[in-house]
Amino acid sequence: MRAWVVTKLANPEEALELQDKEQPTPTQGEVMIQVKASALNFFDILLCQGKYQEKPPLPFTPGAEVAGIVQAVGDGVSLKVGQRVLAQPPSPNGGFAEFVCAPESAVFPISDSMSFEEAASMFITYQTAYYALHRSAQIRPGEVLLVHAGSGGVGSAAIQLGVAAGARVIATAGGPEKVKVCKDLGAEVAIDYLSENFAEVVKEVTKGRGANVIFDPVGGDTFDLSRKCIAFEGRILVIGFAGGRIANAPTNHALVKNYSIVGVHWGLFRRLMPEKVIEIHNALMNLFDEGKILPLVFQEYPFAALPEALNQLATRKTWGKLVLKPEHA
Repeated sequence: MRAWVVTKLANPEEALELQDKEQPTPTQGEVMIQVKASALNFFDILLCQGKYQEKPPLPFTPGAEVAGIVQAVGDGVSLKVGQRVLAQPPSPNGGFAEFVCAPESAVFPISDSMSFEEAASMFITYQTAYYALHRSAQIRPGEVLLVHAGSGGVGSAAIQLGVAAGARVIATAGGPEKVKVCKDLGAEVAIDYLSENFAEVVKEVTKGRGANVIFDPVGGDTFDLSRKCIAFEGRILVIGFAGGRIANAPTNHALVKNYSIVGVHWGLFRRLMPEKVIEIHNALMNLFDEGKILPLVFQEYPFAALPEALNQLATRKTWGKLVLKPEHA
């Protein structure tokens, strides 16, 4: 089989090498999957560069999200050969390969109506957004949800899940094209943060009350401005720091305005409560079958084009998810 391997730490075009490798064999408790689609994440670029918080030893294959067909199973596995699944293969043997093994706990059946491209684009982003909105924020119908970076992978998931939960969704994005993406996803109001002050627009739209829940994967200046439009007893969800700067959170301001700042570390939640992740997956499959969510795929790339695709992702001019397709797919 073929697999992309990081042989040295550098930018993707220098770090990655396409190699022929032996097809993996599942051990006890593992599933071997023929990969039909792999989703790209920004942290794949950081892994290539050696700048991510996790630093697997060289050489390694990146790729955290795949979808495909179960080809073989080890002892003690309940999944069956031929099942359509999504999976999060563990490092150092990630998903940018034609075949991959993963423990059954990291493999989830998918709806028959879901494409492999959609399934590969779903796991991390929709799990994170669902966990954040329903468990961390306990969002309620009729509340106002402000989603930052609404055209991105996790932002687009949050918009759809917010609408499905009965919230009024306001989204921010950079530029007219991405603003349109947010509107198409169901946002009631979409704000171009490059030309508008989103805090002022939110206060205008909500008649001064502000947003009950703010979903913030950006941080920095975006977090600072979000504090100006959070509602009484609101919840600011700290999802990540795509803006680069980690903001300070003055506790006196949180006290005066009676709002909460809630950290969202889905990876830790998954390790501590794996049974809850299964519950969320089942809920997401039901929402997909009901037509309430649809993973947003920006573009599909041939297997040989991974470095090019990662470099395009690095420009931040894309939206939704980018997907790699092995030739056998």
